[in-house]
Amino acid sequence: MTPLKAPYLLFIGDANDPLSIKMARSAADWSPEKCIGELRLPGCTVTTGCPAMTIEEAKAAGAKSFVLGFANSGGYIDEAWLPMIHQAIAAGMDIISGLHDRLRDIPELVSAAEANGCELFDIRHPRKRLRTGKGYRRTGKRLLTVGTDCSVGKMYTSLAITRELQRRELDVSFRATGQSGILVAGDGVAVDCVIADFIAGAIEDLAPDNAPDHWDIIEGQGSLSHPAFAGVSLGLLHGSQPDALVVCHALGRSSMRAILDRPLPSLEETIALNEQMARMTNPNAKVIGIAVNTSAVDEEGAMTYCREVEQRLGLPCVDPIRHGVVRLIDQLGL
Repeated sequence: MTPLKAPYLLFIGDANDPLSIKMARSAADWSPEKCIGELRLPGCTVTTGCPAMTIEEAKAAGAKSFVLGFANSGGYIDEAWLPMIHQAIAAGMDIISGLHDRLRDIPELVSAAEANGCELFDIRHPRKRLRTGKGYRRTGKRLLTVGTDCSVGKMYTSLAITRELQRRELDVSFRATGQSGILVAGDGVAVDCVIADFIAGAIEDLAPDNAPDHWDIIEGQGSLSHPAFAGVSLGLLHGSQPDALVVCHALGRSSMRAILDRPLPSLEETIALNEQMARMTNPNAKVIGIAVNTSAVDEEGAMTYCREVEQRLGLPCVDPIRHGVVRLIDQLGL
């Protein structure tokens, strides 16, 4: 993929759900040096924390790309956004989208981009030719984050682990598998837009043979227990061929995301199911710890919950943002 050009102006529209702007928030949290500001519409009640800017102000400050930093239901490009996209193109900015709708399927945007020497990046849609997975044993080491549900912190946990390994000057790569991770990392493959037959093969290519002491930290997607996303999660699990798994969970969630009255599976069920499925391509795959998003409770509540989980499962349990990931990494035997 052609490198994405920073700095970014993050467009978050009129969003009201913090999870709906996770693409923009991810970039602001994990690559703040790339984010020059945010553009919000009237009625928007969430923020990335970046300075508010108009397109003109962002261009004057050096912005090179206009990022559609949200995810609406269905992933469509709203016609109401087109004037702002055209304005950004006229200012000489590339356009980056993680939506299901493709910028390149809108002829007027293609013409405008060509006329202004700009590029349109549909980062959710793979451009390279993909192949089916084989499951052959690969060299190197791999860690995959999995979840009790979607949107429980798999990307944040993966990035936190990657950053800590980099701090220790170890040989490590973050492998992005969703549009948010791709925006942070600059490359990757969004597996939810890969044809089902090629999901495992796409991840084999993303995390190929490597040096024996190299770690690929692979961003998980969805959940084996979520009816909508289990297929993507399974293909990703098989293609990753993980040596280590970290189970991610959101404390206080009463039902699976976007499904009414469907409780999340227990951690025990999640561990057993993911280890069983992972061992199809790596017989030694095992869960090495639990990462919990404890933002719904205070610090005391977070520590109480993590201690209870550790006593019950005999595995380290941390909130990667509150507590760091050192205790998870200690399980890798580095």
